[in-house]
Amino acid sequence: METGKAKGGSGAFAGTAEKLQEVFELSMLYDFYGELLGDHKKQIFEDYILNDLSLAEIADNTGMSRQGVHDAIKRCTKALRGYEEKLHLAKKFEGAKQLVGEIQQISGEITQTGDVGRIREIVSRAERILSEL
Repeated sequence: METGKAKGGSGAFAGTAEKLQEVFELSMLYDFYGELLGDHKKQIFEDYILNDLSLAEIADNTGMSRQGVHDAIKRCTKALRGYEEKLHLAKKFEGAKQLVGEIQQISGEITQTGDVGRIREIVSRAERILSEL
């Protein structure tokens, strides 16, 4: 995993925001593809990303070196990103989630205004969701 300051950012907050974004991304990828990792790699990755343990703590728990833990995390990260590159499940999920949010918003507006003519917009978004699955 990359560490350090965010590209184009300034100060500790930029690095923190980048780190949080990376943790969020990897957590999501793990939710979709984590079962494809071996049990040992899953535990190391969970400890680092989900449980926020340090490399030293994981090394102590597993009997590995810190470098070995670091390498395992890099391999897991590469594997998870590779699965997403090939399957696009997380991307499809995010797209569907956005469209469902739009459907909810339009539905609420229809309820308030009584403009049932906007139902076509809901149908259109529902069809987009189904076509992407």
